[in-house]
Amino acid sequence: MTPAALDSLGKQELVALVLALLEQVAVLTARVAELEARSGGPPKTPDNSSLPPSRGWKAERPSRPGKPRKGRAGVARDLCADPDHVLAIHAQTCAACGHGLAPADQPTVARAYDHIDLPPIKAVTTRIHLHRGACPRCGARVTAAAPGDMAAGSPFGPGVVALVAYLHARHMVSYERLVEMLKGLFGLAISEGAIANMLARAAEPFAAEAARIEAAVRQAPVIACDETSARVAGQTCWQWVFGSAAAVAHRIAITRGAAVVADFLQGAVPEVWVSDRYAAQMGHAAAHQVCLAHLLRDARYAIDAGDATFAPGFEALLRRALAIGRRRDELTDATLLAHRRELERRLDRLLSLAPATRQGRKLRNGIAKCKGKLFVFVTRRDAPPTNNASERALRPSVIFRKVTNGFRSAWGAAFDADVRSVIATGALNGRTALDAIRTCLDGRSVLASEPSG
Repeated sequence: MTPAALDSLGKQELVALVLALLEQVAVLTARVAELEARSGGPPKTPDNSSLPPSRGWKAERPSRPGKPRKGRAGVARDLCADPDHVLAIHAQTCAACGHGLAPADQPTVARAYDHIDLPPIKAVTTRIHLHRGACPRCGARVTAAAPGDMAAGSPFGPGVVALVAYLHARHMVSYERLVEMLKGLFGLAISEGAIANMLARAAEPFAAEAARIEAAVRQAPVIACDETSARVAGQTCWQWVFGSAAAVAHRIAITRGAAVVADFLQGAVPEVWVSDRYAAQMGHAAAHQVCLAHLLRDARYAIDAGDATFAPGFEALLRRALAIGRRRDELTDATLLAHRRELERRLDRLLSLAPATRQGRKLRNGIAKCKGKLFVFVTRRDAPPTNNASERALRPSVIFRKVTNGFRSAWGAAFDADVRSVIATGALNGRTALDAIRTCLDGRSVLASEPSG
């Protein structure tokens, strides 16, 4: 307001203006105090928040004087139990007198060692001639059918497709570097476009197997779930993982909302749902086990922020619960039930406290909303106390996002999610990543355990 405008105001108008300005100053002062208190909190670290370990400060390791090493016998690699070839090398002449020696003069093996090498790896090309002719009986023209495992069309067999899918999905090798690797390692010339077409054709068996994996997860009594961001065609999407004891399903969706979970479950209601406290993860099962690893970090942050009322006791309570969980196999059902009731009573006593700090109150209020979801795992032996399995299942996807900066197409994102479902489920059933991919391409299911031997 200009000085001239102020001069034109009456006494009552000036008083009203001053009162309004004082009220505004009070509001802004409170806001400044809140922001200063927030900025003065402890720093977020991997120990007190969900920051990954890579974002933490790496302390310098103190130098220590080296200890004198005691002499001991040398340790060498164990000899191969079943070598492919054995070379018997005999001396030709005596080193002392030069006399010629025969193999019969050297019955003892003085030393044995293995030499390991890789032969040149070359792709095997099979030329197929489909012959045709006339039937000698009826004269009809006859053309031979293509072999089932070498159909006409793409020249690349399942071994090449499995290798390309394995290197791209599991080891984050880009199309450009795949071209270089295939040419350098195997002498196989394939263009980036051919690689894209190869993976697009392979999408069908992976999608079919991913659908079977999702059905297996839906039938499980305990399902764990988590999500992380993903970039698809320049848009931020979300990669979800749903896991059970025998299968792991990945999905990429454009939303982080509860609709993704509802669409996945298709009306199924598991007995226990394991996740963090994100609202979209709530209300999908008869019981809910929240991740105690997240809560431990939240408690540590509240302690670092100065709370000495609620957070220390809550942290000790969680550690007590985790210790009981590690002994579940040794305890009877009645003992576990008694432990759970005692944990819940101790939690009620902690929730009756009134923390003096803002972070302490925030933690206490958050725990009060989910207090019935902390100790489900104590009496449910098949429920884990943390959601670490889901986080580990998402870790390769996070690395893929950092290495490649996302997907350029929607089908590429869907293909990646299906392959990750196959690899993760195969691992639970004793298969390596490459074996799981090859099993899927061969039309077999990775849900069955790998046969021994």
